[in-house]
This record gives sequence, C-alpha cells and structure tokens, in this order.
Amino acid sequence: MIAIYLPQFHPIPENDAWWGKGFTEWANVAKARPMFAGHYQPHIPADLGFYDLRLPEARKAQAELAREYGIHGFCYYHYWFNGKRLLGHPLDEVLRSGEPDFPFCLCWANENWTRVWDGKDDAVLAEQQYSDEDDRAHIEWLLDVFRDKRYIRIDGKPLMLVYKAGRMPSPRRTAETWRNAAREAGVGEIYLCRVESSAEESGDPRDIGFDASIEFQPDWGNLGEPVAEIGETGHRIFDYASFVKRQMGKPGVRYRRFPCVTPSWDNAPRRSSGALTIAHSDPATYGAWLSGAIEKVRAWPAQEKIVFINAWNEWAEGNHLEPDLRFGRSYLEATRDALVGSRSLAAADSQAVNEMPVAAEAALLPDPLPSLAVRVRGIQEGLQDAKADCGSEAAPRIGKAAGELAAIAEELEEKPGRFHGQTSWQDEVRAREQRIVALEREIRRIKASYSWAVTRPLRYLSELAARLLR
Repeated sequence: MIAIYLPQFHPIPENDAWWGKGFTEWANVAKARPMFAGHYQPHIPADLGFYDLRLPEARKAQAELAREYGIHGFCYYHYWFNGKRLLGHPLDEVLRSGEPDFPFCLCWANENWTRVWDGKDDAVLAEQQYSDEDDRAHIEWLLDVFRDKRYIRIDGKPLMLVYKAGRMPSPRRTAETWRNAAREAGVGEIYLCRVESSAEESGDPRDIGFDASIEFQPDWGNLGEPVAEIGETGHRIFDYASFVKRQMGKPGVRYRRFPCVTPSWDNAPRRSSGALTIAHSDPATYGAWLSGAIEKVRAWPAQEKIVFINAWNEWAEGNHLEPDLRFGRSYLEATRDALVGSRSLAAADSQAVNEMPVAAEAALLPDPLPSLAVRVRGIQEGLQDAKADCGSEAAPRIGKAAGELAAIAEELEEKPGRFHGQTSWQDEVRAREQRIVALEREIRRIKASYSWAVTRPLRYLSELAARLLR
C-alpha cells in the first residue's frame, strides 16, 4: 500500500506572498467550521499534532506511524514549474539526510496553482509551461531522486506518476525523452503511471507511452446523486457508504490500473463556494473498500500488487490516515486489518496450500513475525516511559500490559515452530497480532485517563524546577 503525501505543511515565500505570512495548510484546517447538521469539521490532528515538515522529528514520526500500520511507502506530490520547484523542502531533506528510512515515489502534480481556495479559479499564481527543453531539465533532476535506494521500483524500474498527463502537449514525446535519458544515465527503464484524476485522464495509458494508470479517488465521474445541496454556496453533500458501493461496483479495464481508496473527503476547509463533502465516512466501510481493492491485485505479479490510498495527510480535504481527535487511529487500524485479512485469504485460497507440509507453507508467504516483534519492542519501550509518567491509578494497568507484552515477546522469539498445531500457523500469528492491537488500544486509553493527564505535566514541572535550582 502506498499513501499519497502532501508536503504543504511548512511555510514558503510564495505562500507568504499569496496567502499571508506563515501560511500553511494548517490555516485552512483550523478555521473550518460545520456547514450543515452532522458535518464533521474541523478535523483536529491527534498523535502527530500540527506538525511542521521542516522538522526531521515530524517526518520520522510520520514514517514510523505509517510503517506500524502496514503502509509500504509514501507518494510525495512533486511541484515542478519550468525548473522551479515549490514545497520541495521536505523531500530535499529526506534525500539529503537519508532519513526517514522509508520507501517513497513521486507524483508530478502538473496543475496550475490558482486562487481556487478563495473561489478565484482564473487567478493563476504559478503556471505550467511545457517544452522539450523543460522535459530534459525535469528528467535530469528526477534521475538523482530515482537513484535513491529508498525509491519505490516495479521490477527494478523507478515508479513515477503524472497527475494530469492529458494536459501535456505530447505525453508520448515526454515519456520517450524521459526513458531515453534514464537509459543513457544508467538508471535503466522507468515505470510511468498516469493518474486518472478526471474523465479526461482515463483511458489506456499505453496509448500515450505510459505503462499503467492509477485510479484516483474520489472518482468525480462516479459520485452518484448528492443527498443534499446548500444553494447559496453550491456545497454538494454525498453519502460515503453509497459512494463506496458505487466504487466497488465499477467495471474492470483491459489495461493495468492500480486501485485507489480514500478514507473520506471534504474540501470545505479550502473552498468558500463549490465545496464537496462525502459525509458520514467510517473506518469499517473504508476497511471493507480497502479489502476489496487488495483482493483485486492479489493475483497480479508480486511487484505490481499495489493499492494507493488518498491520502496520508490531506487534512484540508478531509482525507487523511493520520489520527485525529474524533477517530484516533481507527482508520489506521482498519488499514492494517485489511492487509492482515488479505494475507489470511491468500493463505487459505488454495487447497494445495492447506495440504502443504508446514515448512513449505511457511516459505510460501512473507514471514510476519519480525515485524510483530519490532512492534512489540516499540510498545515495550514506550511503556518504560509510561511507568515514570503515570499516576497511581494507571500503574497497575501498565504493569498488566507490560506482562502481557513480555509473554508475546517470548512466544515470538521461539520462531514459527511453536505455532504449528491444530490450526494453521497464520491463524496463530493473526491471534497474536490481535492481542497486540488490543494492548495498543489499552495503552491509548491509559494515556487518555485523568491520572495520566494530570501527573505527566506535574512531573515535567517538578523536573524543570529541580534543574533550575541546581
């Protein structure tokens, strides 16, 4: 699973000039207000807070959280305007520092920047201008990124997305220029994908010299009828469950199209008029949709078993896996549950698999035990800090959780052989993963308790006072 990633959460001079000093996407997020009964706004971040992507700690925390819940990598939006890049600082730091050690690829968001956020679509702030010279300059810059060891590849080919390939004067010529330059530079072949971001962007990607396409969600041509409209602002409201049902019923295509899902959608924070809200989303419905998308790619070649999620952190469009105050980590948990469930289906899909000797069965699927062990160690490290910060009310609960984690850690160290019994080893591993998930939820409840909330800041103030008095 690859989650689309917005690098908007840091100030840049251009946004200072266009929107006001210090502007980031958080300005839109924080000012949002409900527009109708039951409208969930604003979305307030929980675990990661209102982060600044200039900080390596913020980027590291994002990657660690994504990895914990089964996200393979991020797809960074990349803004290139005739040699000028915008919002490039986070990626530049990822490339320069080598951190976080987390897979990524790029999607060239080749749209004009306009004042669409305040209803002035025709006021162009940054314009795309295409040329053969720019194609060559662009691929020269991209080649250095493709060489990064963390860059996502399909059959050894760097994966590159273009958001609006149909707006290029000749996407086939651009593709040929890029491919020739990559071969000459020793990078080899590249894997080009068009994003089906609108009806105009659909169709066989091979017709324009690309390898595959990516289904974009929401699919604007398959929304169905709105359940309500706000006449004075043109705000349209759709129902998430009905929307998901339509997406899951879409017919297949005769070319490679990677599926995509979205946990929710609401761009009202960005738009004073013409907003679109897909209301009443919930983790269970999202999880069922994601499970269906994973099922679509299950029989595909190993390196093409990719599902995109829109998005990791599009907060002002209401589509984010990052935890918020209302749902916490529920969407992340649904993501991981869908992935784990797909592994169980893969194991049970064939009678031949069920009849294999234990050693052959274990070799067939990726071993999930190392990742479980890493998660357990991470939780145990967090509990060490928790013991120092908790109050008397939380201490017994933390002790019980620590004991349970120690037992799981001991089981995991004994290798898969211990798990082979009357049920399949995959079921045994899944049972332990479910216990780990339950413990993570218990720890979050502890941290939300009154005892924890009061004691931790008091302890911090006490330590600060002690240092000042030295």
